[in-house]
Amino acid sequence: MLLLIDAGNTRVKWALVPSGAREPGELGRWAASGMVEHAQLLQLADAWRGQDIVRVLISNVAGQAMRDALEQVLLRALGMQPVPLEWFCSAATLGGVRNNYRNPTQLGCDRFASAIGAHALFPDQALIVATCGTATTIDAIAADGVFIGGMILPGLGLMASSLAKNTAQLPQVAQDLDIGDPFADNTDAAIVSGCIAAQAGAIERALAAHAQRSGGAVQCILSGGAAALIAPHLPAPHQKVDNLVLIGLHHVAISTARHNTSC
Repeated sequence: MLLLIDAGNTRVKWALVPSGAREPGELGRWAASGMVEHAQLLQLADAWRGQDIVRVLISNVAGQAMRDALEQVLLRALGMQPVPLEWFCSAATLGGVRNNYRNPTQLGCDRFASAIGAHALFPDQALIVATCGTATTIDAIAADGVFIGGMILPGLGLMASSLAKNTAQLPQVAQDLDIGDPFADNTDAAIVSGCIAAQAGAIERALAAHAQRSGGAVQCILSGGAAALIAPHLPAPHQKVDNLVLIGLHHVAISTARHNTSC
C-alpha cells in the first residue's frame, strides 16, 4: 500500500492506494481514506496499523510541529517496519507541471500538489484551481501544464471572524441562512453575503484574466471545505473536485517510480 497524507492548516486527510493502482484513470480510487481534525491526530495510528504500507508520501503545510506529530503517529502505526517517509515539496518540474514561481520551492506544497492533480484530471486545458479552506488560493495553470501563479486571500471563516465576534464557524452560519438576496437585512447574513461575494468575485476575476491571457476557454475547478458554499454563487461553469492534494500526490507517486520528492 501507498499511504498519502495531506496535512492542512485545520485537518489531516489521508488515503491508502493499492500497490497496483498505477494508471492515470485510477486517480482518486483508493482502498481507504479519511480525515481528522488536528486534535484527533492520534486516531490515525489505529486506522493505519496492520496495513501493508510500503511507502508514505506527505504534503504538510502545518509546520514543524505537525511534521513531528505525524512521524510519531506513523511510528506507532508501523512500528519498526522500514517504510520510507517522503515529505512532498514544490519543485521546478514535477508530475507534468512546470512551476513558474519566481522561486519554485516557495510555492506551497499543497498548491503545487493541487495543480498537479488538476492538470492530471483535465489535461490540455487551461485551468483555474480555487481551493477554499482556511485560506482561499486561486491558481492558474496553462493548458501545457505551466503553473502560472495565483492569488491568496483569507478563507470564509477568516474573513468573517475579522468582521464580528462569533462568526468563525461561518460554514455553520451560512448553512442556516438564506443568502439568495445579496442585500441582507441582518448583520449575520450581511457578513455571510459579503464574504461569499468576495470569494466568488475573486474567482470570477481570475477566470476572466486567465481567459484573456490564454485566448480560450478556461475550466474552473473548486476544492476545499468551503467550496460547496461558494459554488451556488459562482455563475461561471465549474467542477467540484474533492481531495485534490491527495490526487496530486497520487499522480506524482505513479508517474515517478522512485523520484525523490522529499524536502
